[in-house]
Amino acid sequence: MSFFGFGQSVEVDILLNDADSRKRAEHKTEDGKKDKYFLFYDGETVSGKVSLALKNPNKRLEHQGIKVEFIGQIELYYDRGNHHEFVSLVKDLARPGEITQSQAFDFEFTHVEKPYESYTGQNVKLRYFLRATISRRLNDVVKETDIVVHTLSTYPELNSSIKMEVGIEDCLHIEFEYNKSKYHLKDVIVGKIYFLLVRIKIKHMEIDIIKRETTGTGPNVYHENDTIAKYEIMDGAPVRGESIPIRLFLAGYELTPTMRDINKKFSVRYYLNLVLIDEEERRYFKQQEVVLWRKGDIVRKSMSHQAAIASQRFEGTTSLGEVRTPGQLSDGNSRQ
Repeated sequence: MSFFGFGQSVEVDILLNDADSRKRAEHKTEDGKKDKYFLFYDGETVSGKVSLALKNPNKRLEHQGIKVEFIGQIELYYDRGNHHEFVSLVKDLARPGEITQSQAFDFEFTHVEKPYESYTGQNVKLRYFLRATISRRLNDVVKETDIVVHTLSTYPELNSSIKMEVGIEDCLHIEFEYNKSKYHLKDVIVGKIYFLLVRIKIKHMEIDIIKRETTGTGPNVYHENDTIAKYEIMDGAPVRGESIPIRLFLAGYELTPTMRDINKKFSVRYYLNLVLIDEEERRYFKQQEVVLWRKGDIVRKSMSHQAAIASQRFEGTTSLGEVRTPGQLSDGNSRQ
């Protein structure tokens, strides 16, 4: 970035020390495009150089100080004027004075806490970036460089399945089962659907992956539902006693880990939505939340039995198994 002032301009750049070896990750921008950024994890050190290149070697650059910041912030699109910073670190690189030649300043932020995953959604953006600032009397010279942070999780080997009986009294009674309640982002959802009673003419059945983004609090809560995937289970009428297998590969879809109450600003949750459509185009559906998590290349498997049990209780799933009155599949589900 250049600053054109009274006879002098400067190009500012931020260079990471391990730029040649550090992995890059694709991340969606606000306009929906994908760019690659340097990838960091929680606790990693961020270090590099702030490079200042003077355009006119024979003229000096006066300044009121030079600094570099590491910032993690949340921006709500309906409140763009306010940036909510949850990480803010500053390093002063130079006291007020003047620069007579191009030079570089080293910086290091040691073992930086990066508690949340980078995220760009419908109504909110969580970003991490480095910002170098040359303070000037009239206009500051500012350069920002974004990075991407991934949060890794380790879940216990115990991972209960989801089993439910749902139906419409005297019309439809089905059981469905998913093999787990928590899936990593490259996992495979395996399940089965059993038809115990079929007295309505079902012509189509599918499973959708729904992402629900929630922003704001109190009366200013916004919900955005996005259908990430549609998986057709069957096309045609099932018969009593029929069993249909499910195998849905997650790796091909744009998913993030489940994010719950991030800095009390937003949440991202995922649901499996079982949809049945009859010959009169009436839709019956049943939603079940699942937890998605990012698996590291090296996953620690050691966990005591007590910790595993405690985690299982904390993450416990809900199982609904009652047959309801006509027009309902179960609590919280409806016929459209």
